[in-house]
Amino acid sequence: MKILSFLLLITVIAFSCRPVRKVHTLDKAFSKRDTVQRVMIAEVSKVDSQALIHDMLRKVYKNKIDFTTFKAKIKVLYEGPETSQNAVAYLKMRKDSIILIQLVGPLGIVGLEAKITKDSIILVNKLDKYVQRRSISYVQEVSQIPFDFSTLQDLIIGNPTYLDSNVVSYKSTDNHLIVLMVGNLFKNLITLDSKDFKPLHSKLDDVDIQRNRTCDITYNNYETKGDIQFSTYRNVSVAEKNKLDIDLDFKQYSFNEPLIFSFNIPKNYKKR
Repeated sequence: MKILSFLLLITVIAFSCRPVRKVHTLDKAFSKRDTVQRVMIAEVSKVDSQALIHDMLRKVYKNKIDFTTFKAKIKVLYEGPETSQNAVAYLKMRKDSIILIQLVGPLGIVGLEAKITKDSIILVNKLDKYVQRRSISYVQEVSQIPFDFSTLQDLIIGNPTYLDSNVVSYKSTDNHLIVLMVGNLFKNLITLDSKDFKPLHSKLDDVDIQRNRTCDITYNNYETKGDIQFSTYRNVSVAEKNKLDIDLDFKQYSFNEPLIFSFNIPKNYKKR
């Protein structure tokens, strides 16, 4: 399986969506895809009130989904210039602890199982019968992104990521709040619902224009369970020199149920 590693979420989910023979780093994976035109961030009104910024950020953080456990069945669609394929991901997660993912392809064949903790990633390729062990620091090195377990679980749950207190632009409409934040690595143009501050869209661009990376995350089809508003459909579009799209359609999901986290590695599998 070709590893498409821009964000760790894409790294894990995309394993079953490509042929399973080669493993590519970030640069190699993107080098074969069609170049896409970058969408420039539109300038919005300059923020002139620190109190306004503080209040807005407080509401955003207060609205983030909190949980103890999470379970989901996700239909994953990958689209790129070379191929378009789909798979089903079965996911279990305990907050700040462990994520288990099983990817199932056509005819119900299990292609990959993954165990992710704060320190490591273990990948079991069920088709080619081998095991890979990687540290989180390795993924950070490959993607050149300050990625950690908390960021990954926020992406899965649908919480906004890479928020920064350096808000340089702000625009309010009847339905939306449009906020431009600039951190050390990324400019984040995030669109929020003006009533409940749930994320609707996030556009990440490199501060370093030489990198020319961009990532669009769209949050759709919100459902309410108790006091949780959950986006059941996401589109992730990633481009550097070239482009790929991944759709995540949450067919089933549940929060805070008792879960068993078991992960077995066959003894006869080779190590890579």
